[in-house]
Amino acid sequence: MVCASQAPREPGHPGGTTGRAERTVPAREGPTLTFEQTNPYVRYGELDTLLELQRPRTNEPAEPSFIITTQVMELLFKLLRQRWEEARDALEADDLPEALAALRRATHVQDVLVKSWDLLATLTPPEFGRFRESLGEASGFQSYAYRHLEFLLGNKSAAMVRPHRSAPEVRADLEGALAEPGLYDAALRLLHRRGLPVPRERVDRDWTRPYAPHPGVEQAWAEVYADDRPGNELFALAEALVDTAERVTRWRHRHLMAVKRGMGAKPGTGGSSGLEWLGKNAGQDVFPELWTLRTSI
Repeated sequence: MVCASQAPREPGHPGGTTGRAERTVPAREGPTLTFEQTNPYVRYGELDTLLELQRPRTNEPAEPSFIITTQVMELLFKLLRQRWEEARDALEADDLPEALAALRRATHVQDVLVKSWDLLATLTPPEFGRFRESLGEASGFQSYAYRHLEFLLGNKSAAMVRPHRSAPEVRADLEGALAEPGLYDAALRLLHRRGLPVPRERVDRDWTRPYAPHPGVEQAWAEVYADDRPGNELFALAEALVDTAERVTRWRHRHLMAVKRGMGAKPGTGGSSGLEWLGKNAGQDVFPELWTLRTSI
């Protein structure tokens, strides 16, 4: 690595400026420490705004951790949506290498999301109880960024758009996602175009309905798994989708355990049944046929 303080190479030196006017880079003793305006790092990351967004409503020391964890997850939801949409669109365009690359990038985001629960791992019931009322009816299921991810996973529900009817742009965005093929839908459509026996009712269906498993889809994936030689991109796609699905379940389970540890079986702040609702969600397989076929392989 060439440091900023190194002298420029002479013309003719390997990697130098032969045949061109030499550009002199002034040597520096250290980093720039004086700026006419707010420093560039703060401006680029909008840090003045970002670091003012944590506004606890109580004096409980654990509340800032709860708020920051929530905000970190929301930012990661946004990034994960971008990655999954890239993968979905690449699958629709028959660009399997790009879809695989996007899914690989997405798994790193998912890993950070799962680890984010560590920030609340030591939250005790008394600590949570001292600021829980400040949440009012706020609940994680009201997150539209997370709802978009669920729609991309095939967990469609028109009812879950209703909490956002007072925000027209958000509602329109979610309604668009509700009516589009999800990530798994795009994968099945690609399999069909590649000649695998994906049933027609899974290739072109009412996208607003939640995905339901089909034995014909399991058979199509079984044919993919029959050829696990290196270079089989469809096999790589199947395993990349399993990597994605497994991380979704890990995140859901960590959510379940964080709630169980912090508040037990109390009803959720947003009116859900709390643990019961989270447990049902955590037990729901993502991309189900990729899991059920493993028994028969």
